[in-house]
This record gives sequence, structure tokens and C-alpha cells, in this order.
Amino acid sequence: MLTSLGIEHIRLLELAWKGSRSRSKDDYFISKKLYPNVDCYSGIISGDRHPDSMFTVLFAFARTVG
Repeated sequence: MLTSLGIEHIRLLELAWKGSRSRSKDDYFISKKLYPNVDCYSGIISGDRHPDSMFTVLFAFARTVG
């Protein structure tokens, strides 16, 4: 999907994906049933395209609409 949008490389997304894979194998996270939700990844993708100062505003705006 990202390739179709012209996005080839997002460093933060790759780090989040690696972290997610390692957490999925960790006994603590498994026992507590702690898994990242869609906000973990969508925040990284949208945050990559906007200034850092707008991150909180955009996150809150999306939450109030939803």
C-alpha cells in the first residue's frame, strides 16, 4: 500500500514494526495481552508528512471526528 502512495521508506515505521514483532514474542506482553493498535502505525505514517508541532492537534482532531 505504501509503495502505491509513493512512500518507499519510513524509518520510524520500520522501527515500530520491529518493536511490534519483538513484543509479540515477549512473555510479559503476551500474558497481559498488550498489542499495538492502529494508532501506533497511523500516527507514524501521518506524522512523517506533517510538522512535529502539528502532531498533537492532528491526533486530537482525528479522535474527535471518530
